[in-house]
Amino acid sequence: MKELRIAVVGSGFIGPVHVEALRRLGCAVTGVLDYSPEMSRKAAQNLGVPRAYASYDELLDDASVDCVHIASPNRLHFEHASRALAAGKHVVCEKPLAMTSKETAALLRQAKKAKGVAAVNYNMRFYPLCLEARERIRRGQLGKVFTVIGGFVQDWLLYPTDYNWRVLAEEGGQLRAISDIGTHWLDLITFMTGLEVEAVCADLMTVHPVRLRPLGEVQTFSGKGKKKPARTQPIPITTDDYGTVLLRFKGGARGTLTVSQVTAGRKCSLRFEIAAQNAALAWDSESPNQMWIGHRDKPNELLMRDPALLSPAAARFASYPGGHNEGFADTFKQLYREIHDCIRAGKRAKDSLFPTFEDGHRELLLCEAIAKSNQTRKWVEVKPM
Repeated sequence: MKELRIAVVGSGFIGPVHVEALRRLGCAVTGVLDYSPEMSRKAAQNLGVPRAYASYDELLDDASVDCVHIASPNRLHFEHASRALAAGKHVVCEKPLAMTSKETAALLRQAKKAKGVAAVNYNMRFYPLCLEARERIRRGQLGKVFTVIGGFVQDWLLYPTDYNWRVLAEEGGQLRAISDIGTHWLDLITFMTGLEVEAVCADLMTVHPVRLRPLGEVQTFSGKGKKKPARTQPIPITTDDYGTVLLRFKGGARGTLTVSQVTAGRKCSLRFEIAAQNAALAWDSESPNQMWIGHRDKPNELLMRDPALLSPAAARFASYPGGHNEGFADTFKQLYREIHDCIRAGKRAKDSLFPTFEDGHRELLLCEAIAKSNQTRKWVEVKPM
């Protein structure tokens, strides 16, 4: 089996997660790129990778690199992905794929012409119980889906002193909580159910219109329990801390999505409850190894993540026996394994489960419809692909 050689762009919170997952798959991480040659050297040393790229040009010129994993700030995704495709590299890009649907449409056109694999890092698809939910819906066990409710809530931006580049519209995009974590929920729900959102009605809120920026950037999720910086600068904020979105799916199903980055005590809670004709399913990423199954005329069930109990389609993404818990980091490993199988095969298989640039483009269309709905205070139809 060919050893794949990967370069990673970005060494903040999520870049090292990519590196760890790639190593677990036996891939060679050739090097890492950060904002400056000095930061690249520091990242390479901390992560134990052999090379610190001084520039993106140098990374793309490295003929040994098969695939580029892009974990840079959102505003750089379009440039980094486009140039990597043009250089003949396979691409795995963090979400959002770009800042606007115009950019994602351009990347989608480019990806269709390119020979390589172009994927978006919606890793939540690869929790085994989410794959089990998808399989049960696909097999018709639940019957027609009536409603989907849930959301994604966190607390890492609860205080006005909490700060990260993501809170700035020019760095992360017009939307923040919706784009950063809401798109994970939207991708997962549409992936599992096969439903397509046709219209949205949104109400978003900026809880802290001013945040205190420390003089000197901070890493995502860092600083909890540490002393606050002595010097800060007040920065006006326009991006959303919270939002609720009503969803209308093609075919008649309805949904509700709530996102928050200011909910105390919730660290990374993606939740859904799917109500259907024959049964209901509920799951929470903070308890990822169990799924509730609701019934009308018999006792409810609690299904544990155990490959011996799952359908074959889901069991192949559960690496350990029942009782040996798997979680967040494992979803990256399983996602990249699926992507790498296609890279080695030279094309995407028809039954591949990883999210593509098409999925990334769809999420931007949803985000723009949500932003427009919030501005106009009306239902807004999602633009067609």
